[in-house]
Amino acid sequence: MTRILIAEDETLLAAEIREELLRQWPEAEVLAMARDGHEALNLVEQLQPEVCFLDVQMPGLSGLEVAQLIGRRAHVVFITAHERYAIQAFDEGAVGYLLKPLDPARMAKTLLRLKERLSQPPADLRGLDALAGARNNGATEQLRWITVQRGRELQLIAVDDVIYFRADNKYVAVITADTEALISVPLKDLVQRLDGEHFWQVHRSTIVNAHAIKSVSRSLSGKLRIALKNRPETLEVSPTFSGRFKQL
Repeated sequence: MTRILIAEDETLLAAEIREELLRQWPEAEVLAMARDGHEALNLVEQLQPEVCFLDVQMPGLSGLEVAQLIGRRAHVVFITAHERYAIQAFDEGAVGYLLKPLDPARMAKTLLRLKERLSQPPADLRGLDALAGARNNGATEQLRWITVQRGRELQLIAVDDVIYFRADNKYVAVITADTEALISVPLKDLVQRLDGEHFWQVHRSTIVNAHAIKSVSRSLSGKLRIALKNRPETLEVSPTFSGRFKQL
């Protein structure tokens, strides 16, 4: 039985990967699920998995950095929203890669290659230094999809379809033209992974899609509010972020 560790900070996506992996390869054993790079590295030390599925973009250590630190102790499959990282890592010796959103056909192809490689020693991924450096110098992955759970179903929302994000206690509400859903990714993490040209933080609890803005008005008291194209509510702009609209 092949022992596997999955490291992915999007909880629902991690669960989807685990479910699809075990559906296609029931003989495998998923030892644990890590939420960040430091936890992944600790679990590698404790559990000694034979295979690690690593998200390229994770809090703490990235998947690329974890792969370098693992060395030859496990075969590595990368999880990423950007194929350019995956192909480069693949060229350096990674067993394969999964693209977000998850594609069962890509999973099948990756597992086939993985099974063929299990009889060989894991590759030395220290050559990922340049790729990891490029990522840390600003080549961060931009979020393209949001995975949400509705009842027993997992659904994907294209980031471009999101009107705005709103912090809601321990969760973040994802608001589209006709739906609302909650995710557990902190707003501060979303800020780092969204395209700053199109998604503007206008309040400490709100990020708005610039393409969804209908108009911005200033009240007699000087407060700015955003009217949206496809939603009836308006959004408050806090003084901290009002500089973007200084012409008003």
